[in-house]
Amino acid sequence: MQIIVFGLSTCPYCRMTKKFLDEAGVEYELTEVDLLDGEEKEAAVAEVKRLSGGTSFPVVVAGDEVIVGFNKKRIKELLAG
Repeated sequence: MQIIVFGLSTCPYCRMTKKFLDEAGVEYELTEVDLLDGEEKEAAVAEVKRLSGGTSFPVVVAGDEVIVGFNKKRIKELLAG
């Protein structure tokens, strides 16, 4: 299952999410939206809004599931299958 994380480089909950996934040995694609420029940043923000209905971070996408915020329990459930 492909996992995509949208976050901010300065966000503590984003760091917690990345640390949790790293410690679990999970491979994921990371987009730190605040480090992007111009159209790339606009596209990432638009995608976050489309997925989550807002601009809260982190946003974890796993298959058809979208998790907004650091929700360790829900991420564990997704990883368990």
